[in-house]
Amino acid sequence: MSVRTPDPDWPAGEEPEPRSNANPGWLSDLELAEIRGRLPLLYVEAVPVRVDGLGQVTEVGLLLRANAVGEMTRTLVSGRVMYGETVRDALFRHLEKDLGPMAFPLLPASPVPAAVAEYFPLPGISPFTDERQHAVSLVYVVPVTGTCEPRQDALEVTWMSPAEVVTPSIGDELEGGRGVLVKRALAAVGALG
Repeated sequence: MSVRTPDPDWPAGEEPEPRSNANPGWLSDLELAEIRGRLPLLYVEAVPVRVDGLGQVTEVGLLLRANAVGEMTRTLVSGRVMYGETVRDALFRHLEKDLGPMAFPLLPASPVPAAVAEYFPLPGISPFTDERQHAVSLVYVVPVTGTCEPRQDALEVTWMSPAEVVTPSIGDELEGGRGVLVKRALAAVGALG
């Protein structure tokens, strides 16, 4: 019995062109859409936190941004892991991309995540949804010690207490079920006393 995944049968003349991209870890929009329709993708997500001298979480940072339809929503630092990139490097890259170069994140010593989330395009399979794709996300709670100046599509970083961040009103503002994810990640590091 063969377990090999067959290559797609491309109609004549529609075979994809070989890419001459300088960075083979990046995908074109067309390639990404094709892959999203066929395979789960690996993501990293970070819950940025401020900690006291004993390492206890005192504040949690959430990104505020406008979604595709113009609604204001909250989200976490997140992004794909590129081919050939370590999880640690991907985590650092996305923290710098979303929080700015002066955030000074303290990456965890262990690559073991605080939580794992599996996103599905259809609701009801898990608490996490992403209408674009099936994705698996490794979630880390990451202390930051510097100044956060959001970049990319985030408008600001809002700092809240752990108790405030897990309220239903804030949970409803988080996209794709991330309110549940924040609770799980904070519980994993003992921040919900």
